[in-house]
Amino acid sequence: MQSEIVIQEVSWFDYQEKLAEVREKVFVYEQRVAPEIEVDGRDPDCFHVLVLNDNNEAIGAGRLTPEGKIGRVSVLLPYRGLGLGSQILQKLIEIADRERLSPVKLHAQIQAVSFYERHQFTPNGPVFMEAGIPHQSMKRFL
Repeated sequence: MQSEIVIQEVSWFDYQEKLAEVREKVFVYEQRVAPEIEVDGRDPDCFHVLVLNDNNEAIGAGRLTPEGKIGRVSVLLPYRGLGLGSQILQKLIEIADRERLSPVKLHAQIQAVSFYERHQFTPNGPVFMEAGIPHQSMKRFL
């Protein structure tokens, strides 16, 4: 399955529908994040990574703000456990490095802290609530 998957940097203008589709399924429907929190109006200014399967269906996404904050990293449930989250994160880190956005920051959901630690992110500050979910601020110097 992995060889049929494409992970690429895309523009919001060209791929808005596919990016929004993945994020809505993961954050709004699965995690019950309010749509007005998930859709924050920042997307046109961000760098985006999109994952497509061999049927050209969107199965993963992530974004990087111009300030160097990674967010909206998401993979559809049937495709989890294949390393796609790591590949999305790596692609976003490469973009941050290219754009000289260091340190890279993110707000990790508590259950994902160890995932980000495996990618050299370190916790920064206390746990806090965001969209009704406990999060940990993390950063990584490039």
